[in-house]
Amino acid sequence: MTTEGRVQKLLAAGDHRGAASEAIRGLGPKVLGYLRSILRDDEDAADAFSHFAEDLWRGIGGFRGESSFKTWAYKLAWCAAMHVRSDAWKRLGRRLETGEASRLADEVRTRSVVRDEKQRRSLERLREALSAEEQTLLFLRLDQQLDWNEVAEVLSAGGTAVEPTALRKRYERLKERLAKMAREQGLTD
Repeated sequence: MTTEGRVQKLLAAGDHRGAASEAIRGLGPKVLGYLRSILRDDEDAADAFSHFAEDLWRGIGGFRGESSFKTWAYKLAWCAAMHVRSDAWKRLGRRLETGEASRLADEVRTRSVVRDEKQRRSLERLREALSAEEQTLLFLRLDQQLDWNEVAEVLSAGGTAVEPTALRKRYERLKERLAKMAREQGLTD
């Protein structure tokens, strides 16, 4: 059974705590990798991941099923990343209180560090040329295999509606640009 299926089953049984734990453990490594790639800073990614985990933990009871759970979780991650990037977040200067969600976030973050480091180095030069939205577009479409409507929903979380057809066009142009950059940097054969 997929993480999505396990979370949905726990939610149907009314076990919000179990569903949140399952979601953070199951989706956490990929969400953390996503946050690292768009924030480009381990401390910011760790802060955003903790924020994501806390938001998921507190908000899971309000999940209405209007989208897949994974889409809902990535909307939380996107909002957490944008929150960390804002000056207001940096001015707060205090970490969230340690709770069960934060302990789970630390557990997932620790396990993921070693595995992700090697892969991250090889792609860093390409990522630096991409905006956060471009990175999110690639991550959600390629890594998470979300459909265009789901990707549009995540990227619309900031307030401005994004059309799926426009995303497809941006995606095609971005693929061409990345292929050219990879060839120029000697990353392809």
